Amino acid sequence: MEAPPTPPVPLAALLADRELGLRHLAGPTEAYVHGVHASEMADPSPYLLGGELLLTAGAELRAGPDGGVGDLDGGVGDPEGRLGDPDGYVTGLVAAGAAALGFGVAPVHEEVPPALAAACARHGLPLLEVPQRTPFTAVARTVWRLMAEARTRELRRVTEAQQSLAAAAARPDPVAAVLSRLAASLGGWTALLVPGRGGAARTAVGPGRAAAGGAPGEAALAAVGALAERVAPGATATATDTLGGTHLAAYAVGGGRVLALATPGRAPGDHTIASVAAVLLTLLTASRPAGDEAAALTRLLLDGDPADALAPGPWYAVHARGAGDPRALAAALGTVLLDPREDGVRLLTDREPAPQPGWRLGVSAPAAPAELSTAGAQAGRALERAEAARTPLARHSPGGLGTLLDPAEARAHAEALLAPLNPAHRETLRAWLAHHGSWDRTAAALGVHRNTVRQRVSRCAELLGTDLDDPDTRMELWFALRWA
Repeated sequence: MEAPPTPPVPLAALLADRELGLRHLAGPTEAYVHGVHASEMADPSPYLLGGELLLTAGAELRAGPDGGVGDLDGGVGDPEGRLGDPDGYVTGLVAAGAAALGFGVAPVHEEVPPALAAACARHGLPLLEVPQRTPFTAVARTVWRLMAEARTRELRRVTEAQQSLAAAAARPDPVAAVLSRLAASLGGWTALLVPGRGGAARTAVGPGRAAAGGAPGEAALAAVGALAERVAPGATATATDTLGGTHLAAYAVGGGRVLALATPGRAPGDHTIASVAAVLLTLLTASRPAGDEAAALTRLLLDGDPADALAPGPWYAVHARGAGDPRALAAALGTVLLDPREDGVRLLTDREPAPQPGWRLGVSAPAAPAELSTAGAQAGRALERAEAARTPLARHSPGGLGTLLDPAEARAHAEALLAPLNPAHRETLRAWLAHHGSWDRTAAALGVHRNTVRQRVSRCAELLGTDLDDPDTRMELWFALRWA
C-alpha cells in the first residue's frame, strides 16, 4: 500500500501552543504549514517550494527614522531592490506560495515593522510575531512534531480503513459491502458506475447495491459522471474535480466500470483508501473471479506441480519496476498473482500485458504452466532491455543465435571473458552497448555523469585488453553479458 502524503499543520495549532507564544498580527488565520524555512535574505522566494512558514529576524528590513522600514537601495544581494521594500518582499513570498511569515523580534527590531504588517494584511499573508524567548528551532521542531503526530494518525486511519475494506470484500454481497465501508471511511457518497455518453452514467448493478452514502446534488452527479467518462476508456486511471466545496473523484475499475466518489473534504490518506477499494472492486467484478487464483495457489502448495495447479493458459510472466502500488498494477493486469520485492515486482497473468503508467515492464513469451521458470527468466531479461532503452514495456524476443548455444558452456565462457570486470563495470558496459555507444544516453540511464561512463568504459577496454570499437568485439561482449 502506498503511504499517504504527510498532512500539513494548521496555523491555528501553532498559535495554540503556549510554549511558543506566537502572536497573530496580520493576514488570515486559516493556513496550513507544510514545512519551515529560516532566511535573512532580501528575497528568499527562489528558495521556497511552497507551503513553508518562513522565519526571519528582518535583518534586511532595517527600521527608518519614523519606525517603519527605511528606503534602502538594492545592493548586489538584492537585484530587485527589495531591501527596503516590504511590499515587494511580501509579494515575492506570496508568489512563491509561502504559507505564513514568522517575524522574530528583538535581535534586529524591537517590534514588527508596521509597514511589513500592512503589506501582509494587504496581500493576505499570515504574519506571526515570534517572541524573543522562542528560538526559531523551537518553532521548527514543533512543526515537525505536529506533522509526525498527524502522519501517525493518518496512517492508522488508512490501515484501519484498509482492514475494514478487506473484511467487507469477504462478505456475501462484497461489492455493496465495499462501497458502504468506503462511504463510511471517507464520509461521503460512493458508487460503481458504467459511464455513458455526455457525462451520463448508470449504476453497474442494482440501485440499492451500487451506491452508498448520501447522494450529492444533480450538478455534482453530472460532474462526477463526466469524470467517469474520462477514466473509463483507460486513458487515465483517476480523475478529480471540485464543485461547490464537494470533492469529486473517479477511479477506473475495469470492464468499463468506474468507482465514483463525492466527499465534503479530502484528507491526505483518502486517495490511498480509495485506491485500495478500487483494486478490491476490480478483483470482485472481474469476469474471472480472484478465487480461481486462490484455488490454484492452494493446489500448488498441496500438490507442488504448477502444471496441475493452473489453467492451461497461456500465461505471461511479468517483471516490473516503478513507484506505484504493486496491487494496483496487478489489478490493471488482471491478476492477484504477484510477488513484491525490494528491487521490483514479479507477476503472473493469463492476459496479455499492456504498458502501465508509472511502471517499466518486461514480459515473457506466452507459456504453459510447466514453462513458468523459463518465462520468469525471459521476463527478467526483457525488463533489462526495457530499462536500457527507457521504454515502458519490452517483450521477450524468441529465437536468435543464443538459442543455438549450450547454456552451461555459454555461461562458463561468459564468466571467463568478463572475469576482470567488477559489477559496476559490467553494468556500465551493458548499458553502453545497449545504447549503441552513446555517452549521454548511457549516463542518463545509469544516473551518472557522462565522464564517469567514459572512464568506466575505458577501464573495461584496458581490463579486457580489447578494442571496443570493433563490432565483433561488441557483439561477443553483448552475448557474454546476457549469459552472465
